[in-house]
Parts: sequence; structure tokens; C-alpha cells
Amino acid sequence: MLLEISGLTSHYGRIQALKGIDLQIREGELVALVGANGAGKTTLLRCMSGVQPITGGTIKFDGKDISKMSPEHRVGLGICQSPEGRQVFGPMSVEDNLRLGAYRRHGPNIKADMDRMYEMFPILHKKRELPAGTLSGGQQQMLAIARALMGHPRVLLLDEPSMGLAPLLVAEIFKIVEALKENGTTIFLVEQNAYAALAIADRGYVLETGSVVLSDDGAKLLTNEKVKEAYLGL
Repeated sequence: MLLEISGLTSHYGRIQALKGIDLQIREGELVALVGANGAGKTTLLRCMSGVQPITGGTIKFDGKDISKMSPEHRVGLGICQSPEGRQVFGPMSVEDNLRLGAYRRHGPNIKADMDRMYEMFPILHKKRELPAGTLSGGQQQMLAIARALMGHPRVLLLDEPSMGLAPLLVAEIFKIVEALKENGTTIFLVEQNAYAALAIADRGYVLETGSVVLSDDGAKLLTNEKVKEAYLGL
């Protein structure tokens, strides 16, 4: 088990956002978390990356309790996040955004990884000297994913990668996520597009108002009547 969450709670003041979450991610898996807006999906990701304090429970990574560990130390362990809304550094060049993804690393391998990102995302190579803020939404999403990959993730946290994108770009982003999975990257995918997420997931969790209400294989959740009615519009 690479990442294990047990009894996790988190609050915003008096409001309890997460209510005893239990969740596991095995090495090499793509695990999807689906749910409506306000269910607590992004809060859970923020707790995993360390930017949102937890008020109860534990987060274990590779058997080690990291519940109180700082965000930068979690990045050092290999927990790397592509955040909701992309959050690229607009005035900085595409290449400098990628370099920031490797800020915890040193040595000659960074150049090789940069070349690998440009091979994976050719449009980023073409626009590498331009300010990241001039990229389209889909290109910024590619940059956000590539920036996270520059941290050499042992688990890649993807928060709503399809948000605000046209259908053709959504399909392209999900092809990229599927290719990363096939290359052995462990991925935790938080996504409002439940069908697209569960269709490529090994396992999935359904979150409602801060609680996990269903968990199963991705394919089985796609055929679950409750999921079909609530999230797939069927």
C-alpha cells in the first residue's frame, strides 16, 4: 500500500469538510475520486499534499505517518500535485514553470526530464520561452501536469484536469492520464467528469458531503445504479 488514509477529518472553522475518510492507493494504480461540487474532493487533495490541516485521522505514505509533515517535505517524498484551476505562474516562461516543478531536486537529470516533458507535450517545447499566462486553457493544463511530473512523483495528484476545457481537449488530457498510468505512474485523479474518470480507473471512490459513500472497481462503479443516476446522467 503506497498511500493509506484512515479516519481523516478536516474543518474550515466550525464547518467539518471531511468526515472520517478511509482511502487506499496501491503502487501503480489509478484511483479516481468523484463527487459533486462541494463534496470535499479538493479539500481531501489539499490534506494529502499538506496545505490543508487535518483535525483527525492519519495519512500514511509508504508505511510512514506523514500527517504532520510539511508540504515541501511531502513533495520530497514524491507526492506531487497538479492543482485545480492549473495555477501556472503566468508571467514566468513555460520552461521556468517546469524548472519550478523540480525545485526539490538537484543534478544533471533535470535537463533529461525537461526533454522528456517536451517529448510528451510538444506544444510546450514550441512555446517554452513564452509566458505561461499566454497559453490556452488546455496547454496550461498540460503544463501543470508536466510541472508536477518534474518532481518525480511516486503518486501524482490530479485535481479536476478537465475543468473548463472543450470536449476535444478533455479527451486529449484523459489520453495523457491513461498513458501515464500505462507507464506505471501511480495516480489519484479527482474529477467531476465521473464517466471519463471511472472509465480509466482501476478503483474509484464516491464522495458526498465529506464522506465516502461508495468504493469499488472503476468498471463496477460505472454500472452502479446510484452512480449512473447521480453522476452519469443515466
